[in-house]
Amino acid sequence: MKERIVKSALNLFWRYGIKSVTMDDIAKELGISKRTIYQHYPDKEAILAMAIKGELSSQKCEIEKLDTFSDNPIEQMIQAADQIRTAIAHMNPTLIYDLKKYYPESWNLFQSYKNEFINKNIQGNLRHGISLGLYRSDIDVEVLSLLRIQEFEIAFDPTIYPADKFHMMHVQMQFIHHFLRGILTEKGFIHYNTIKDNSETEFIHEK
Repeated sequence: MKERIVKSALNLFWRYGIKSVTMDDIAKELGISKRTIYQHYPDKEAILAMAIKGELSSQKCEIEKLDTFSDNPIEQMIQAADQIRTAIAHMNPTLIYDLKKYYPESWNLFQSYKNEFINKNIQGNLRHGISLGLYRSDIDVEVLSLLRIQEFEIAFDPTIYPADKFHMMHVQMQFIHHFLRGILTEKGFIHYNTIKDNSETEFIHEK
């Protein structure tokens, strides 16, 4: 039952954002009473924390798999962006904003994951690209890894990119396109210009 509650709540958060979803909504989605939910979780924030932990663990596993697909850091960077595109294709743009503004405990889980795992992963990619001569040797790995992380968050901020004017995934793709082109060497450009992902998004000729 605990897993069912978390799964149903996460589906609701994904569709409607976090702030607008109530315990009544979660109970209705499951076809159970609120009392049953409260037997397992004290409040919505406790459910949210478990949902975030599970989602981050799943995303970490998916990112770690990328190394098995290719040893080329450009391809890995593009595959990671495509993985994000697939994962958030049906996500309400307000979810990240709600998380940051109203739920500090769960936001801190996301921050720790970002600062410890994602930052380390991006830095590894950048250093690997430099060693292969695909990325410029004069880039500051620490600075640019933090920039790449912030780009992801900015795309979800409705005060910067309101959903009625910007498509969240288009913004994300613009960012990764711009980021990669800024760090590639001539050798890297040659390889980059031969790559297209397999999910209807072309990085060289962006829709």
